[in-house]
Amino acid sequence: MSVRSTIFSAMQLIAKEQEVKLPPLQDDLSLHETGFDSLAFAILVARLEDDLGVDPFTVAEDAAFPSTVGEFVRAYENVPA
Repeated sequence: MSVRSTIFSAMQLIAKEQEVKLPPLQDDLSLHETGFDSLAFAILVARLEDDLGVDPFTVAEDAAFPSTVGEFVRAYENVPA
């Protein structure tokens, strides 16, 4: 499974668990428009760390939190080895 599909699957599962109506996931979708609150994003990042073995927001000292779904996916795809 690709990083993108892993992230999208996790987001869809968390949306269901948190009873959030998740719009169609597209690269230009603002993270604010996903309907996720801070708890949902914390769950997402924790699950992705379990699934992918990395948290790009703690690996890089200057990592800024992304503003779109595409930026969020790229943060995980571009983690330095």
